[in-house]
Amino acid sequence: AAIYFLFSGLIGRSWAMVFAAGGFKVKLYDIAQQQLTSALENISKQMKELEESGFLKGAASAEQQLALISVCTDLKAAAEGAAFIQECTPENLELKKKIFGQLDLIVGDNVILSSSTSCLLPSKLFTGLKHVKQCIVSHPVNPPYFVPLVEIVPHPETDPSTTERTYALMKKIGQTPVKLNREIEGFVLNRLQYAVISEAWRLVGEGVISPTDLDLVMSDGLGMRYAFIGPLETMHLNAEGISDYCERYRDGMRLVLNTFGPVPEFSGEIQQKISQAMSEKVPVVPKVLDARRKRRDEYLTGLSKLKKQMKSD
Repeated sequence: AAIYFLFSGLIGRSWAMVFAAGGFKVKLYDIAQQQLTSALENISKQMKELEESGFLKGAASAEQQLALISVCTDLKAAAEGAAFIQECTPENLELKKKIFGQLDLIVGDNVILSSSTSCLLPSKLFTGLKHVKQCIVSHPVNPPYFVPLVEIVPHPETDPSTTERTYALMKKIGQTPVKLNREIEGFVLNRLQYAVISEAWRLVGEGVISPTDLDLVMSDGLGMRYAFIGPLETMHLNAEGISDYCERYRDGMRLVLNTFGPVPEFSGEIQQKISQAMSEKVPVVPKVLDARRKRRDEYLTGLSKLKKQMKSD
C-alpha cells in the first residue's frame, strides 16, 4: 500500500526518505510540478550522499529507495490507494483545515489522515470532519531522518485503532513513536523544551551565566545524560530508585523551583544579549547557518549510529 505525503517541503521530503528506507511506496503531492521536481532532485542528492558516507537507512540501495518515490500534482489521484496520508503543509491552521477538508471528501474509511503539525491541536484541525475517527497528529522532530521520535496525538474522537496502526507503522519504519493519551498545548516535546528554554533565558537575563556557557551546561552536561536516558530514569538511577530520590531531594527541589521567575517575554535586552552571543558564535548569514546545520546533522547521525550500536551490544 502506498504512503502519501502532502507537500514537498523539508518535512515532506524527510518523511518520504524515512518511509522509502522502510521499504514503502511513497507519493509526494504538491500543487506545483516545479516543487516536486526540485524535491526529487534534493532527495536523490541527499540519499547518494548518505550512501557514500555509510549513513543511508534501510536495507535497499539509494537507487532502489528512490525508485519507491513518485510525485503527483492531482490530489485525487494521489489519494487513490493510499493507506496513510501525512500532511506536511506550513504551520497555518486555515491552510491545514482546507487540505483536510478536501481530503475528507475523497478518502475512504480505511486510510489514516495524519498531520505533521508541531503545535496545532487535533481538536482545532479535525473537528467536524466526517472521517475524524481516522485523523491523528504524528509530530516528527526535525530532522526526522536522524532524530527518530514521533509524538502521536489523538483527537478526542480518534478511533483507538487509528492510534495503534499509526504507532505500529512508525515502529516499522524505525522511528520511535510515543503516544499521548490526550491533546495538550505544545504536546510533550515542546513543553519540556520550553521549560528548559525559559529557565535558560532567566539565568542569562539575571546575569548568572553567559549565553555560551549556558549552552555548554546542556551540551557537555545534562544533554549527554539525556541523549540516552530520560529525566525520570535519571532520578531513578541517581538514588536507590525514585522513592529514595524523592525522600532525599524533594525539599531541595521544591526550594529551588520556588525561586524560578515568571515566564519571560523573550524580547528586549535579554534577546539582544543572547542574539549577540549566538551571532558571534554562528553569524546570521545563510551560508554559515547552513554549514552549522549540516554539522549538527552529522553529529546527530553519528549519535544515532552510536545509539543503535549500543542498543545491539
